[in-house]
Amino acid sequence: MAVKEFALPDLGEGLTESEIVEWHVAVGDLVTLNQPIAEVETAKAIVSLPSPVAGIISALHAEPGSTVQVGTRIVTFELDGGAGAESGPEASSASADAGTDAGDANANAGGAKDSDGVATTVAEAAPERNAVLVGYGPAVESGKRPTRKPRSAAATTPSAALAATPAADAEVVAAAPEPASEPAVTPTDARTKTTPPVRKLAADRGVDLTQLSGTGPEGIITRDDVLSAAEQSPDDTQSGEDAAAGASAPQTAGAFAGTRPRETRTPIKSVRKATAAAMVASAFTAPHVTEFLTIDVTRTVELVAKLKAKGTAASVLSVVAKALCIGVARHPSLNSRWDAEANEIVEFGYINLGIAVATPRGLMVPNLKDAGTMSLAELTDAIGDLARNARASKATPASLNGGTISITNVGVFGIDAGTPILNPGEAAILAMGAVRRMPWEHHGDIALRDVMTLSLSFDHRLVDGEQGARFLTDVGSILNDPGTVLTMV
Repeated sequence: MAVKEFALPDLGEGLTESEIVEWHVAVGDLVTLNQPIAEVETAKAIVSLPSPVAGIISALHAEPGSTVQVGTRIVTFELDGGAGAESGPEASSASADAGTDAGDANANAGGAKDSDGVATTVAEAAPERNAVLVGYGPAVESGKRPTRKPRSAAATTPSAALAATPAADAEVVAAAPEPASEPAVTPTDARTKTTPPVRKLAADRGVDLTQLSGTGPEGIITRDDVLSAAEQSPDDTQSGEDAAAGASAPQTAGAFAGTRPRETRTPIKSVRKATAAAMVASAFTAPHVTEFLTIDVTRTVELVAKLKAKGTAASVLSVVAKALCIGVARHPSLNSRWDAEANEIVEFGYINLGIAVATPRGLMVPNLKDAGTMSLAELTDAIGDLARNARASKATPASLNGGTISITNVGVFGIDAGTPILNPGEAAILAMGAVRRMPWEHHGDIALRDVMTLSLSFDHRLVDGEQGARFLTDVGSILNDPGTVLTMV
């Protein structure tokens, strides 16, 4: 019987490492070509990793939670004759560039808030059984779950497959044989079938997944299952975020009474590690300048309310995004890049608009391709989809790269203004503060108006102070009076 070693491939964009989030298989399982065998987390997204061959899992070489370098062996397969033949030479798993990111086909989108704080819900997505990474060959249809090769109980966890110690061998010998009529239980089955976002939601809501029966495909536990279980508890009146904050409050209150560890250490990895590296590189490479403008946005708020009343998708964020796109067309230096290697300034004729999104994994800035060609309603829908995908760990490397200018909505957290750091390779980023009802000069008198502060950070190598000020003034003029756009386009 031939043996196939599978190394962690480059999952796209030159990523050098990934974290094993969860194994979907265990030692002894019979898998088919392209069957999802694991979820791995890169610095940008959670990716479903398909099997490059058909065969039997003989060893798993990495524990869930461990970080693995690209090119490191993670799975060993036993190939029975020609059953495990690969679809082509490109399917070799020993190569570090065996595939590119296919996105997280298994993560449930779940409910979230868009950048204006509006609650949104997305239907659960069925697990994609035949997700294909480029280089692994075509998907293979399978009408039923693959059967498992009988094995001892001691071989059902990845840790048991990593190394066999004498003590472990003794446990294998002493273990009682499994009933022939019952299939062995994998670690995934033991923890119940669901996805990482749903597990986090269950943890936030205090729901025990082992007590639930999944209503999703093949019995998978969905977000709705968790929410239904949470609603059955009379005390569960908080949102997931509020519940998590409430759970930590007693610890915070007793911090000085010695109820918490004096130090807590968390490994720096995944999105947090990538974000830190990017921010340091940006802060110490591009000379940042930030300009501020406080404006009356009452008419924008009224416009959004009227559009929503007519059933048209709109939000303050999408109006700001549209105003930014119009401003970029008038001031293209804001949509450019400093190419140090070529000693050139690159001005883009398109706008890939980045939207900063706070996710459970850290800050992510996916971008809308060709945002300048979108209508207001299209921008609203696209921004909502972008944020939901990012929070559900479904953002792909393609959506996280190639941005030309960005927006960050710090107002959703109740913040008035800030000095945002540029995304590496971009010339500008616009921060929108909270919309506050406050006294303001209006037609020579004082009235209560909706007021917002805009903060524009830009790379002073690419954008002069005058150019930044004129761009910010144009955006502010549109938000102050949306009809002003007629004089600009």
